[in-house]
Amino acid sequence: MPRWVWWVPLALATTVGALLAFRYGWIAATITETDVITSFAQRYVTQDGGDDASVSDCVGLAGQVDGAWITVRCADMLYHVNRFGHLISTSATSGRPAI
Repeated sequence: MPRWVWWVPLALATTVGALLAFRYGWIAATITETDVITSFAQRYVTQDGGDDASVSDCVGLAGQVDGAWITVRCADMLYHVNRFGHLISTSATSGRPAI
């Protein structure tokens, strides 16, 4: 069996791994706190806040749970967000899990 048959899958796996690492590094380097707060404020207004919800109801806080980079508080909702901008969990300020 030719040697290239063994090296091609290894080269492909290495290339895919490098591209994924670059992508996550790029996201972590370019996402800002403002991006995260704005995104979750919009989510609050459109999905979770009700009829009288406003973007001005939301503020950003340092992460309030393990693994959270930012916690976005909108009225009685808390959105815990990791460094890549993904939602970790949602809870109400009373401590009960939300929706």
